Amino acid sequence: MATITLPSGSASQRVPAGRRIDWGQPFVYLVALICIGITVVPIAYVILGGFRTTGQLAAKPNGLPDPWVLDNYAAVLSSPSFWTQVGNSTIAALVTTIGVVLLGVMAAFVIARYEFRGRGTIYTLFTAGLLFPLSVAILPLYLLLQNLGLLGSIIGVIIPQIAFALPTTIVILVPFLRAIPEELEDAASIDGSSRVGFFWRILLPLSSPGLVTVGVLAFVGSWNGYLLPLLVLNDPAAYTLPLGVQAFSTQYSQNTALVLAFTSLAMLPALIFFTLAERRIVGGLSGAVKG
Repeated sequence: MATITLPSGSASQRVPAGRRIDWGQPFVYLVALICIGITVVPIAYVILGGFRTTGQLAAKPNGLPDPWVLDNYAAVLSSPSFWTQVGNSTIAALVTTIGVVLLGVMAAFVIARYEFRGRGTIYTLFTAGLLFPLSVAILPLYLLLQNLGLLGSIIGVIIPQIAFALPTTIVILVPFLRAIPEELEDAASIDGSSRVGFFWRILLPLSSPGLVTVGVLAFVGSWNGYLLPLLVLNDPAAYTLPLGVQAFSTQYSQNTALVLAFTSLAMLPALIFFTLAERRIVGGLSGAVKG
């Protein structure tokens, strides 16, 4: 029977005397808990507030629902205007995401894999776009959309959203596409594949983590967008959910619990979508940094 020999010396001998307790770890956990609390508590308050009545909120603002009230959520879910706004937000978010991913990966492919004069300048221009927020361009953008006849249309929201999301998409995807070995492209060329064929059949599957990352960011950004829809959309039938929350809170300003129920239902799809794709986002951003 084999004999297991334990290493000589006690635990105190193996651990340096000055490093028995890493005080940095409790501090890190404390900071993490504070950040989680700051993030989660307002969301939990809004969601739980929808299960209360306005009287309960006024009597005990920081209490739990007692009893739990479902009427507020039932009233919002039975409202046709709510589902109209959900449909408008879904269309805007999906079309924006598809446009951002397709245009972004094609532009990133050219910048990352083609050698031509001005390539660095083009990439720098896209990078500089990160410093150009929507609020700065709001007046010329309004005039441009007015001249194009896109005011009041959901298309007038989607096209600028795609344009303002492209810099982030390019910055994330270019390192991804550069990191794919050139030997794969050479092997595909020897097998008779064109560059377009290499792009569709090999490069796109290999860069799927980056595509998922930019897609999720574009979807959530569009779903939560407020300023651009406020500028473009003037018909309540075309409102997206952020505008719907504003209109609803104005209409039912006296019924705080009902407004909280509407707000929580409006932000729930983006929260679920972001939570499900969180690992893909972290993996995609890590790959972009390594590339």
